[in-house]
Amino acid sequence: MKKLSFVVLAFTAIAFTSCKDNDKKVEEPEVVTVDNTASKKEVYEISEREAEFNDPKVEAIFDQYIEVQEALVNTDAEKTATESSKLEVLIKEVEVNEATQSAVAAMAASEDVNVQREHFETLTAGIEGMLEGALASGTLYKQYCPMAFNNKGAAWISSGKNILNPYFGDKMLKCGRVDSEIN
Repeated sequence: MKKLSFVVLAFTAIAFTSCKDNDKKVEEPEVVTVDNTASKKEVYEISEREAEFNDPKVEAIFDQYIEVQEALVNTDAEKTATESSKLEVLIKEVEVNEATQSAVAAMAASEDVNVQREHFETLTAGIEGMLEGALASGTLYKQYCPMAFNNKGAAWISSGKNILNPYFGDKMLKCGRVDSEIN
């Protein structure tokens, strides 16, 4: 009986002390709110041009072409349209084929980056034609992505060897190769 009394007494003591702990104030965990609505999208910049041009008009057109290309690399349809509008003005000052003029006008008028990328291919062909014999010094790079437009492939002209693909942007930023050099 003494053992039973001792067990009951021990059980009562344990129950009493554990219930007493419930009276203590429970601290609430600190709640921290993190703002994740503003996504930080990386912005890619095309290499500075080291090539020098014979004609300042061709130089201005190429520099603006690079601005259009950079907007496409960053998949920014609004900026592509704005930069294409500026290029359209510059292209009207020189003699270029109608396909090049139509391509840059379509890019300026569109807010769809996929449509702009389709016209960029035609624009690049026109710019490449303007660059023949236009460099006084330095090198530009004709780059090529074999996967553009469902594996048809497409080219662009860059001021540096570093590949920044305007046809895919950050989805496939480094897809491409230097196809040739323009001296």
